[in-house]
Amino acid sequence: MPELPPLSQDEIRRYARHLSVPGVGEEGQRKLKASSVLMIGTGGLGCPAALYLAAAGVGRIGLIDPDKVDRSNLQRQILHGESWVGKPKLESAAARLREVNPHVELELHSTRFTPENAMDLVSRYDIVLDGCDNFPTRFLSNDACFFLKKPCVYGSIFRFDGQVTVFAPHLGGPCYRCMLPSLPAPGSAPSCEEAGVLGVLPGVIGSLQAMETIKLMLGIGEPPLGKLLCYDGLHTTFRSLRLRRDPACRLCGDSPTIHSVMNSETNASASCSVPGSDVPAISVEDLAARIDAGEDLYILDVRQPEEEAEGMIPGTVLIPLPELPERVAEIPADRQVFVHCRSGGRSARAVKFLQEAGIPNAVNVAGGINAWNALER
Repeated sequence: MPELPPLSQDEIRRYARHLSVPGVGEEGQRKLKASSVLMIGTGGLGCPAALYLAAAGVGRIGLIDPDKVDRSNLQRQILHGESWVGKPKLESAAARLREVNPHVELELHSTRFTPENAMDLVSRYDIVLDGCDNFPTRFLSNDACFFLKKPCVYGSIFRFDGQVTVFAPHLGGPCYRCMLPSLPAPGSAPSCEEAGVLGVLPGVIGSLQAMETIKLMLGIGEPPLGKLLCYDGLHTTFRSLRLRRDPACRLCGDSPTIHSVMNSETNASASCSVPGSDVPAISVEDLAARIDAGEDLYILDVRQPEEEAEGMIPGTVLIPLPELPERVAEIPADRQVFVHCRSGGRSARAVKFLQEAGIPNAVNVAGGINAWNALER
């Protein structure tokens, strides 16, 4: 085992409350300094987790995030502030984390976490903290961690509820695929953008992820291997569900059939559709050009009525997605139908339904009203 790095006098003062904790002490603090974590995303979960890991003195923190700060992030993504809107999240996160603890080494990866780079990125760190918001990336982080024998600290949030566990088959627990063997059907699980999330919830779940990460680094306590911790914010309850290793798991089971991070789940789009199976789509730029040209278009909005405040495309007909089966007769079958929602997920489901219902010329408006509002017109 390599020699642990020493603590400077400033670090000894900074971590004084750690040094007096049984199970941590000076040796534990030096373990934290010698440890590294790769954080996938600096969003709702990644922000609080990164703050606490930096403050705790984790020596090296890798951050993956290609996105820019949007004003809608500020309700829950506490690393970022108003002055950073429109700027890279990584720069915002790094500035705040360096202010929290200048002793921490930050490595910034302004890229998407993909099957092409996952193995290389994960191999550089001791632990992965998964703060992503889509199923394909969760499968990817799980698979890369399995092949490289790294713990994956998992968290997820939805409205008022959250979940935390550690996937680490090499430590005796199940993997993510034991809990979720395959991708959910496209659109069957709404994103946080569609369903909403109470801003404080990711603070609870992200902090729990940071706790489990620190425990793993220190080698103390019992990580939740084979245990899914579920938090119900509305009723202020925690409960644990038993997760068992699945002998038939395609990744960590007795007869695995997945031997690479390149597979159908990890290569799917964020909406859970496999590349090549996406519905027909039109960009907001092309749609705007056709509207400006005076074309008589049938544009269908499948959002809820209360979402109209976010913006409207001129001439839109509103039929919320849940009402579509009952009102499909209102939609012309002999015209091209341009369908949009907030970001493109619900409208993609609507397009598939319309095609199956005998309206072959239904087209998804890529990016939805979010992309429309971002147009410079």
